[in-house]
Amino acid sequence: MNMNPLTEDDIADFLLNTPDFFERHAELLAAVQLTSPHGQRAVSLQERQAEMLREKIRALELRIMDMIRHGNENMIIADKLQRWARQLFLVERPAELPAVMVREIQSQFGVPQVALRVWGVAPAFAGEPFAQGASEEMKILAASLASPYCGVNAGFDAVSWLADAERAASVALIALRSGAADPQAFGLLVLASPDAQRFHAGMGTDFLERMAELGSAALSRLTRG
Repeated sequence: MNMNPLTEDDIADFLLNTPDFFERHAELLAAVQLTSPHGQRAVSLQERQAEMLREKIRALELRIMDMIRHGNENMIIADKLQRWARQLFLVERPAELPAVMVREIQSQFGVPQVALRVWGVAPAFAGEPFAQGASEEMKILAASLASPYCGVNAGFDAVSWLADAERAASVALIALRSGAADPQAFGLLVLASPDAQRFHAGMGTDFLERMAELGSAALSRLTRG
């Protein structure tokens, strides 16, 4: 004779392994009473199941709304990126590209401060402001960036390129390369905001990477002899 007491796990296992139990005892479904999560009142098993389904539906609706919102935001950013790239294509004189790139980033994306430096340029552009002021340390940093850096202003030398460096609470540093596989960089783009959360370590960088690819392709005109 088995003297072990019956446990809740035993009951649960029995019900799981006997799916036709409630078919033979359908009257129990109506008799079972559970506590509602929305109060202390007792509800039937069917009503409790309906509440659980409604909660799942609400959760799915919220997820769908989030997906739609993120999709709309991505479309807006993609449109801005396209308009930015179009402005770069329309620049006739290569020497004007850096200024147009900076201005359009501020205009299209609402970035408060933007700075750009390019090195290894052709002799015709060596005296331009955008070809000045990049230290060896910043060139090494740019070469080390496999993806854009986003985060707090940690006192990078490149921040000094900004018009108002003291107001740069968060920054994005974007290396410019002739190709994705190129270990070297020929430029660095700096985006800055007084909002400490505008550029943060956990943000996605897909669009910044697309910006780097498009910007690098446009600025490659400066490095040709």
